[in-house]
Amino acid sequence: MTQTLVTADRILTGFAPDGSAQIEADAAILIEGETIAAIGPADTLRRAHPDARAVGGRGRVAMPGLVNAHHHVGLTPFQLGARDQPLELWFAERLAMRDVDPRLDTLYAAFEMVASGVTTVQHLHSRAPGNTDAVVDRAAQIVGAYGEIGMRASYSFALRDQNRMIYEADEAFVAMLPDALKAPVAAYLGAFALSLADQVALFHALRARFAGNPRAAIQIAPANLHWLSDAALESAARMAQETGAPMHMHLLETPYQMEYARRRTGGSAVAAIDRFGLLGPQTTIGHGVWMTPDDHALLAERGACLCHNCSSNLRLKSGTLDLNRALATGAPVALGMDEAGLNDDRDMLQEMRLALTLHRPPGHDAPCPTAAQILRMATEHGAATTPFAGTIGALAPGRLADIVLLDWERVTHPYQDPAIALTDIIVRRAKSDAVETVLVGGDVIYHQGRFAGVDRGETLREIAGALNRPDRPDEAARRRLAKDLLEPVGAFYKGWFG
Repeated sequence: MTQTLVTADRILTGFAPDGSAQIEADAAILIEGETIAAIGPADTLRRAHPDARAVGGRGRVAMPGLVNAHHHVGLTPFQLGARDQPLELWFAERLAMRDVDPRLDTLYAAFEMVASGVTTVQHLHSRAPGNTDAVVDRAAQIVGAYGEIGMRASYSFALRDQNRMIYEADEAFVAMLPDALKAPVAAYLGAFALSLADQVALFHALRARFAGNPRAAIQIAPANLHWLSDAALESAARMAQETGAPMHMHLLETPYQMEYARRRTGGSAVAAIDRFGLLGPQTTIGHGVWMTPDDHALLAERGACLCHNCSSNLRLKSGTLDLNRALATGAPVALGMDEAGLNDDRDMLQEMRLALTLHRPPGHDAPCPTAAQILRMATEHGAATTPFAGTIGALAPGRLADIVLLDWERVTHPYQDPAIALTDIIVRRAKSDAVETVLVGGDVIYHQGRFAGVDRGETLREIAGALNRPDRPDEAARRRLAKDLLEPVGAFYKGWFG
């Protein structure tokens, strides 16, 4: 069995139950195959395993691979023609997006994630046209692209059976449109209308398709309360009970979603899904911006997770999560980058820095997150939202060897007071150029700016060549449709709050 010895000046192995960082100095990680076999003094392990492949060395800091716990697409919507809009308008705006080959699209985002230390991604596929075979084929291209890079991927196809454009039935939306828009909108929506039974069958088909892939797993993704009928909510609960698969559900991203839940259920969206048996340790709520204190308490009581998507909430005018309340409940909170970060990229180090900084309210005694809490969100708690929970997110014997090595001089140049805590320095100062080496399952997938499995430069040239062209007729038609729909979509929500 192949042995690898990863050495570093300091190794952040994870976090104690009280949230404090656990750090080993002058240590090494012995990897056998894809699993961590031991962590101990570097000199001792080096003498005991002289033939092990050497990775890292002096001037390095090692930490668990980061987890992007909420991700959708490769090239960003903004790159492909969709401007940032309030979320409900953005659904229409996204029709303007150019088409991209799924493999190239996935590789693009994967390059940025890995280069910022991400080793596992929660890929939530929101929509794909065609029948079940077409969706499975697209999933295979996406999962295959992550495999080329070497990342670990939790893939899900969003379950939804209603209200695809506004928080009202598709038929009602089409009926309220001007006559010239009725047919093209009905045709567009019809292309995504897999039956509920077909979507349940799709979930099982995906599980069977990727059952033998050690770096891919299939998760349930009930899309959101407004996108799901009661029958769909019942189906999601049944799928979880039958398979034990975890689920990730968007919820309460905007105030309009909170109001929709009030109108439909008479109360809270969180309480509503709890009545269907959907809120438990297997569940992650994505966004949760408009959760009430009672919602946060119920989430913690049920042992569910929350995923914070800081940049996305800001860009789409969704609001700001009360992260400090969420952390105070003790519920696991993960971190995701959703469609894109503030720089229109997938830089997880920057996303951590944003989350640390944004949630610092005024007042000397006002609660605010610590850097250790933010880093735990991006590692251990991110892992908890995936099917890989318990095997990644921390460095310990028996865990999978997903490791990031930072060049500490690049992190701290030209100077950093050594009295500052390691986790504070990582979250506040580490940039992507300091990510020297990334390992997944003991394999070096990235080193000094180069990917082991894919030529980044050649792939980016291929993307540029594919997209630097005029719109195809169908793309041009969708772009016009996106522009024409903004007014009627916006009109639907007028007066929702009096």
